[in-house]
Amino acid sequence: MYGGMMRVAKCPNEELSFTNCVIVNENDFPLKVKYIQVIADQGRQFIYTIRHDRGVKPGHMGFNAIQRKQALLSLDQEIRVEPYVHDPHRQLIGTMVLEADFLQKKSTTNEPYNTDQMSMAFMEQFAKHGYTVGQPLVFKFQDKKTLSLTVKEIEAADPEAVTSGTKKEPRKIDFGVLQPNSSLIFEKSEGSFLILTGKAKARSTHTSLFSADWDFQKMGIGGLDEQFIQILRRAFASRVFPPEVTEQLGVKHVKGLLLYGPPGTGKTLMARQIGKMLNAREPKIVNGPEILDKYVGESEANVRRLFAEAEEEEKRMGPNSGLHIIIFDEVDAICKQRGSVAGNTGVNDTVVNQLLSKIDGVEQLNNILVIGMTNRKDMIDDALLRPGRLEIQVEIGLPDEQGRFDILKIKTAKMKEHNKLDRDVDLAEIASLTKNFSGAELEGLVKASSSSALKRYIHLGNKIEVDPNAIDKLKVTRSDFIYSLENDVKPSLGTSDEALSKFIERGIINWGATRELVEKGLMFVKQARSPETSNRLCLLLEGAPTAGTSAMAAYLCKNSNFPFIKVINSREMVGFMEASKCLRISKIFDDAYRSELSCIFMNDLEHLMGYSPIGPRYQSLVLDAMYSLLSASPPPGRKLLVICTSKRRSVLEELGLLSAFTAVIRVPYIAHVEDVRLVLEESQAMSPDEIEAVMDHIHHGKIFVGVKKLLGLLDTMRVMKGVDWRKRVASFVNLLEDEGVYTPEL
Repeated sequence: MYGGMMRVAKCPNEELSFTNCVIVNENDFPLKVKYIQVIADQGRQFIYTIRHDRGVKPGHMGFNAIQRKQALLSLDQEIRVEPYVHDPHRQLIGTMVLEADFLQKKSTTNEPYNTDQMSMAFMEQFAKHGYTVGQPLVFKFQDKKTLSLTVKEIEAADPEAVTSGTKKEPRKIDFGVLQPNSSLIFEKSEGSFLILTGKAKARSTHTSLFSADWDFQKMGIGGLDEQFIQILRRAFASRVFPPEVTEQLGVKHVKGLLLYGPPGTGKTLMARQIGKMLNAREPKIVNGPEILDKYVGESEANVRRLFAEAEEEEKRMGPNSGLHIIIFDEVDAICKQRGSVAGNTGVNDTVVNQLLSKIDGVEQLNNILVIGMTNRKDMIDDALLRPGRLEIQVEIGLPDEQGRFDILKIKTAKMKEHNKLDRDVDLAEIASLTKNFSGAELEGLVKASSSSALKRYIHLGNKIEVDPNAIDKLKVTRSDFIYSLENDVKPSLGTSDEALSKFIERGIINWGATRELVEKGLMFVKQARSPETSNRLCLLLEGAPTAGTSAMAAYLCKNSNFPFIKVINSREMVGFMEASKCLRISKIFDDAYRSELSCIFMNDLEHLMGYSPIGPRYQSLVLDAMYSLLSASPPPGRKLLVICTSKRRSVLEELGLLSAFTAVIRVPYIAHVEDVRLVLEESQAMSPDEIEAVMDHIHHGKIFVGVKKLLGLLDTMRVMKGVDWRKRVASFVNLLEDEGVYTPEL
């Protein structure tokens, strides 16, 4: 047991007096003891931080004049002293209020004292010191006149409240230990002539590095609560505790965070809000391309300048340095895979190397947090994504229905506040209709709906006139939202309705085999949607040319009602090199993985692979890409339906691609005369009498025709209006014979 009865002495020298510590001999207290409790006359107790120095005799303790005055101690007085162990969970200082005045009342100055600089100097001089409410201190700041400080109030830091994201009332304590994230507030003593400037002279509402009072509605972030809390727990939890906690755990702070996802989902907004939540300095926000410079070496120098302030403070304050946040928007612009950028300058590679060395190089910084944002995580150099650099990678994906409702509620808050949102607008309904909309697209929808409402009060004539009563009458209604949904705003990761419509311009004609094929196809679509089945289903529709495979596939895609539907068509890749084709196809699959339910329609696989029966048979890179993409499963929680069409099943079998499909549906030709009747009747290109006449002509022959081909021949009949029906029938039968799809019996 250390301590016992000790005698009061002076501080050995003036320099130690300014430490505000009680000076002890190491023979009396070992180095592991940081704080002591002094029990003076009449049982009065005081807690001090101690410092070891051989200038004090064993059995004695050196107090400065201010400490002796506070505790009413006289030199050589005998006092009882005990080691004091603080509670590291309940006795951490979140905010400390200090009353300031000149130490020498007769020696004052009109020179202002910057409280922000005072706060940094105080943290540097007195880190890890313990303080009691009412304790007097002496503070030497720069080359200015010495100040006298008194601890007026202490609020405890609550690490659990910050990491859990819950709100708790500030808790007052009598004793606490100063930590790097503590907030200091300087107040001028009553009657003092001291002039204080800076932000730290007024009381702050925050009690730690972050405020526990999260209000996502005011922050303008909707649907990302879970990601926000995940970032706080992983990136900032260790920084809430004092440095000795992380030292005892043997871990380092997280230095990097990557936010990735589709455009418009809120990555940049989230990064900016993280900066606003800090009690410390403002973050540096840099657009990736701004780093690049035309002069040799300047791009690398720009990276070094971003970290210069953090480096200087790390050297000066060590583990007590504050947090420096650097936000890189579009980080993929400067951090592409090394060796992937053409040219002989190697600028991209050297910029990546410089950034890697600054985040986690030989001279490691422990006071930085780099936040990168990108739409293309796949383009970023792998070395930047390893632990120790951008190790926390959070996908900011498309919002779900509840998330879309939250975003719409935020974006229409002003309308509702000023009574401009009509009662017939149900935000829950709009949220259900906006599947796969990003946050930015939902904001665009609200803007477009507002424009639609404003348009009603603008009269276009010889002059543009505005209804003078528009301000009072203006209301954004449900019809405005529905109109904007149908005409103005479409999700980038939505459905390709226009592309699908081109395949089914004539609709689906119901003839003999069609009904069964449609039912079978829709059964597989239902299977793809079911949560009880595999998360990947590949369906192949194969048939001879003009059999209607593309129309059937497009019909199944459209009736799947999946929020993400994209078409991969060889016509859109005319002139593409193999690598370009692979990138295009791969990007569509990557986009599909971002949606909970997605459908991809790959039309005419042989053309996509560049298959030819002579010469080079196919493009091997495209074949490899297709095989890997069709065989790979989407990420957990995602369901993917791939519908492909082919005119040469034997080719797919020969290339080993057929095994990638869950099921194969054959779309046959029309081979029965009665099926021809059904097509003619449903197409309405001929009158009932003409249809009967055609049936009489072909009744005794053989028919073998694709439905697409038959519908194309019927288009000829549509342009022969006004011609005698007998000539129309004869022309149609002759067309069937000329095209080789009908053979009359001899």
